[in-house]
Amino acid sequence: MAVNNLGAKHLTAAQKAAIDAGLNSIITALTSVSTNLTTDDRLKYGSINEQNKLLVNKSNDYHINQSALQSPDVDWVDFDADFTERSFADTRLNTIDSVKKMLEDYKIVHDYDNYQSALVDYEFTKYKAGTNTPGFAAKAAELGQFFAQSSTPQTPTN
Repeated sequence: MAVNNLGAKHLTAAQKAAIDAGLNSIITALTSVSTNLTTDDRLKYGSINEQNKLLVNKSNDYHINQSALQSPDVDWVDFDADFTERSFADTRLNTIDSVKKMLEDYKIVHDYDNYQSALVDYEFTKYKAGTNTPGFAAKAAELGQFFAQSSTPQTPTN
């Protein structure tokens, strides 16, 4: 027997409004400080790889623990601000990834439930069309277009 109603839990209107308000708040906060990179910009600047992150972290360690060894040509106030911001962004991206997975899982179970219910409705429609109940033949034809039709009859193989 198929599992039905996986998505038994539904968001309330207040919960949906809170999610939308939170997302809008994030967008509003980031709009003034984010840079809208083009595809070429993303390729040019990219994300630093793990090896380069280690370089940045080691340079930061020296900056903090042995500042006499730091380059006078680096704006260390800006370096500190950038370091703090990238750490902040990184942890928030991890949280957003978790939220994205939660929403994807939430959507999947509701998609599944809708599809299973639509299949039940289609079977009922075919049954009612077979009894010549008005309207059901047209509905069966409309719904039937979403199922693959074989152009040649299948012959059993022995």
